Amino acid sequence: MHPVEIEPRRLLVIEPCEECRGLFPRLRAAGWLVESRSLVDAGLHPCQVGMLCFHSGLLPRLDEIKAVIASNVAEWVALVSAKDMSKAKLCDFISEWFFDFHTMPVDLERLLVTLGRACGMAHLREQNDKCLADESHELLGESASIRSLRKLMEKLGSTDSPVLIRGESGTGKELVARSLHRTSARVERPSVAINCGAIPENLIQSELFGHEKGAFTGAHQRKIGRIESADGGTLFLDEIGDLPMEMQANLLRFLQEMTIERVGGSKSISVNVRVIAATHINLEEAVAKGTFREDLYYRLNVLQVHVPPLRERIQDVPQLASHFASLFSVEAGRRPRRFSQAALLAMASHHWPGNVRELANRVRRGLVIAEGKQIEAEDIGLERVIKRPPLLGTLEDYKLRAERQAVGDALMQHSQNLSQAARALGISRPTLYRLLHKHQLSGAG
Repeated sequence: MHPVEIEPRRLLVIEPCEECRGLFPRLRAAGWLVESRSLVDAGLHPCQVGMLCFHSGLLPRLDEIKAVIASNVAEWVALVSAKDMSKAKLCDFISEWFFDFHTMPVDLERLLVTLGRACGMAHLREQNDKCLADESHELLGESASIRSLRKLMEKLGSTDSPVLIRGESGTGKELVARSLHRTSARVERPSVAINCGAIPENLIQSELFGHEKGAFTGAHQRKIGRIESADGGTLFLDEIGDLPMEMQANLLRFLQEMTIERVGGSKSISVNVRVIAATHINLEEAVAKGTFREDLYYRLNVLQVHVPPLRERIQDVPQLASHFASLFSVEAGRRPRRFSQAALLAMASHHWPGNVRELANRVRRGLVIAEGKQIEAEDIGLERVIKRPPLLGTLEDYKLRAERQAVGDALMQHSQNLSQAARALGISRPTLYRLLHKHQLSGAG
C-alpha cells in the first residue's frame, strides 16, 4: 500500500523567536511549507495559516497586526509567554483576532493539531467567501422558494420584456433587479435605479425626463434625466405604486413610444431601455381604487417575479446571517463572528416583519455589540427562546445540510487530504469528489 501524500500547507510565521525557529524542521517534516517574515512585510505573503510570535516590541503595534490579519483569509495562531498572557489588553486582542494561542515553551504535538484545525477552517472560510463573492449567488439560500426564484431569473435575464417585481419591503427586490440586468445582454450598458416614492412630486418630472437650461427657476444648465441616462441599459423603477397619477401618464407615453422630451424642450429623444418595476403594494387593488392606471399596469406587468418574505424561507436565515457577518465585519473593524445556538434558535423563531433588511441590520448591530467569540441572541436584539424552532425545511433540506456538514468536518479534520477524508466518511474518493462539487466545496489532493 502506497503512503498517502500530504499536500504542503502554507504557514507564515511572523517575528519568529529562537525557540520558534527551532520548530521549523519538524513543521516542514509534518507537511508545512514554512516561511518567516517580519511584521512589516507580512502582508505580501498569502498563507493558509499564520503564526505570530508575540514579544514586548509588538505590544504597541496591535493595529498593524490587526491590518495584516484582516487582509487575508488565513486563520492565525499566537505564540505568547505566560507572563504576557497576564496583560488584559493582549488577552482581549488574542481572543478577538486569533483562532487559538499557545504559551511557550511550545508543545509541538498540540501545536500541530491546532495548525491542522486552523488550516481546515481557513479552507472552508475561503470557499465560503468565494461563494458569497460570486455574483451568481447574490440570491442566497437553498429553500425551495429561493431556488425557484433563481431558476426563474435565469429565464428572464435574457429577455427584453418589462418585469414587475413584487414583494414586501426589505425582501430584496432591488437585488433581483440588479441580477436581471447582470444576466441580460445589456450588462455592459448602464443600470439606473429611481425610487418613485423618495423624490418630491414637484421634482420627479425633471428627475425622470431631464430638463433644458432655463426650463424653470433654478434650471441653470441642461440636465439629463434618469431615463435618458439608462439608454441602452436597464431602468429600475422602485416603488412604482407611489408614482403620482400625472407622472403615470407620462411614463405610459414613454413606454408606448420609447421617446422622451426634456422639461422645457420640444425635441423627441429616442431612448432604448428595458424597464423593471417593483412594488410592495397590491397594484390590482390600486387599479380598482383608481390610484394606479390600468393601462400602465398592463404595460409593466408583462413578466412577473414574486420575492418571498423571509418568514417563508426561515431555513435560509443562517446562511444569510453568515453572509452579512462577513460583509459587515470590515465595517465594524472586527473578524467575522459565528452565531451561538441560542442566537440561531432565536432567529429561527422570529417572524421577520422587516425581512432580509431587518436581518442585515440586526447582524450589523450584533457584530458591534458582541463581546464573546460568538454573537448571542441578545446581541441582535432577540429574546432567547425555550421552545423548539419550526422545521427548517423538508427532510431533503435536512439531509443536504447534514451531508455538507459531514464533508466540511472531514476536510477540517484531515486538513484537506481527500484520501483520508474519504476513508473517514466511509466513501470512495470519486464519491467525495462528487459531493465536493455538489456542495461547492473543494479540497487538496
